[in-house]
Amino acid sequence: MSDPCGKFIHFLDLLFSFLFGWVNGLLCYSVHDIDAAPMFYKGWYHFFYQYNPKRAVWGHMVWGHAVSRDLINWFYLPHALVNDQWYDIRGVWTGSLTFLQNGSIIVLYTGETQTRHLLQSLARPANLSDPLLIDWVKYSGNPIIYQPKGVPMNQQFRDPSSAWLTPDGTYKFTFGAKYKTTGISLIYETKDFTNYTLLNKWLHRVPHTGMWECVELYPVSVTDRNGLDISVRGPQVKHVLKVSIDEQQRDYYAIGSFNVTEDHWTPDDPAIDVGIELRYDYGKFYASRTFYDPIKKRRILWGYSRETDTVAADKNKGWANVENVPREIVFDNKTKTNVLQWPVEEVESLRTNKTEFNDVKLGAGSIVPLKVGNQASQLDITVDFEIDKNALEANKAGGRKGYNCTTSNGAAGRSVLGPFGLLVSANDNRSEQTAIYFYVTKGTDGNLKTFFCTDQSRHDSFQFFDKSLPSIFLSSKSTDVNKEIYGCTIPVLDNEKLSLRVLVDHSIVEAFAQGGRRVITSRIYPTEAIEGAERVFLFNNATDTSVTATSIKIWQMKSASMKFYFDDQKKAD
Repeated sequence: MSDPCGKFIHFLDLLFSFLFGWVNGLLCYSVHDIDAAPMFYKGWYHFFYQYNPKRAVWGHMVWGHAVSRDLINWFYLPHALVNDQWYDIRGVWTGSLTFLQNGSIIVLYTGETQTRHLLQSLARPANLSDPLLIDWVKYSGNPIIYQPKGVPMNQQFRDPSSAWLTPDGTYKFTFGAKYKTTGISLIYETKDFTNYTLLNKWLHRVPHTGMWECVELYPVSVTDRNGLDISVRGPQVKHVLKVSIDEQQRDYYAIGSFNVTEDHWTPDDPAIDVGIELRYDYGKFYASRTFYDPIKKRRILWGYSRETDTVAADKNKGWANVENVPREIVFDNKTKTNVLQWPVEEVESLRTNKTEFNDVKLGAGSIVPLKVGNQASQLDITVDFEIDKNALEANKAGGRKGYNCTTSNGAAGRSVLGPFGLLVSANDNRSEQTAIYFYVTKGTDGNLKTFFCTDQSRHDSFQFFDKSLPSIFLSSKSTDVNKEIYGCTIPVLDNEKLSLRVLVDHSIVEAFAQGGRRVITSRIYPTEAIEGAERVFLFNNATDTSVTATSIKIWQMKSASMKFYFDDQKKAD
């Protein structure tokens, strides 16, 4: 493998160049909110993240700190919080940031004691006049919250959320917890962030979902695309409840209504409650947080992507995990059942060397190479597909019933209406490749259903493209990598084209379908499709349907800047 870390935007601590290191989810932030923490303060975006400075495995976590003017180019600052007190000696875990009415900022975080108990503590910036917020001070009265009665002492209570302001002037925030197999979000109340009361109620709970981590509650507008600050309420507002489920390492969410008087959230549709169906990302994505950007009036989502190679491989290369591209998140006014996620507009500042194709016909069983220039390891790709309407009507009675991306034969599993899509990070003979595709089939109810999938595993029946090629095609020939098939169903409305946006950045591929209605992140480790040998292809592996790629736009992407913030740079600013 060559330089498997994402370069153009995916955040990785530069200390990995010198020390072993593990980056965990964003801490939990609040302008209110992320599982490390992002926020905007005095002209700078701040990003706090869990980091192990000792080795590329989880443990002994501290809060790293970086700042940016544009969410793209970053300066690394000294660590904000380190594990130097008895109540956090084994690690500074997830926390959150909250802006108070008086303009001050507080951090609530979980710390692990030497005896492996989890306690909650508070910290503040030492100097609010410093736009970089370099120095932080832990509260002398820490820890502020101990394990509540009735919650087992086996680490099933952690990750304080950002606090929301209630109509009576108090602040409330939630914790993730588990009782037996029921995921629960507990609520605490405070007037002064000195004294705290555990309320005799829960924000929400769902049986058989397991341990809820990094719980987050935030508002979304149902009438426009502007983001909302955490305490906004009203008749044109819904609330998203998101949880990271520890046992699955997945981020689930649902949309519903929040009763601020009763401190209770109710899903719009109990059939798709939290932990049951909707996920932010159907690939490798976890421990996310959002924050409100008051300058551009948007809510931004940020999560992290774990490695899918072995622990031994991580130790060998000296680093593990990257943060995903920050995504703007809004309510989907068309479906009214989900959110939309889209890379922040600043990502487009890295675009260069645009290549465009139009009306590329893909017959059944065809593959078409796309020439994109001298490198295809850092790309931003958009594609619109149309299925032949006559074939679509004729084949409504066909297709596979009960199809599932993750249990299928991947992009090799042929049917009359799919799969079709993109091959990225491929070498010339496609013995390494990652497939991103749609698959249209008949559901168990007899109606057509669209699936959105990525396949990093074997592509056996791709032999029909070239009988001389080997029978197995992989996202990587490396033997210590987990090669999975990810996917989900995706709502496609009448007269909508099937659309993709794909960000390729060395070892990470982020795919957005239907304007961000569904997202899949893949970690890949090519050994041959590297250093200028990467290729991009369109393919249609359907048995009986032609597809047209009506518009393909491909940009090569420049690398983002990630530097240490030296004193002379600070003076220049």
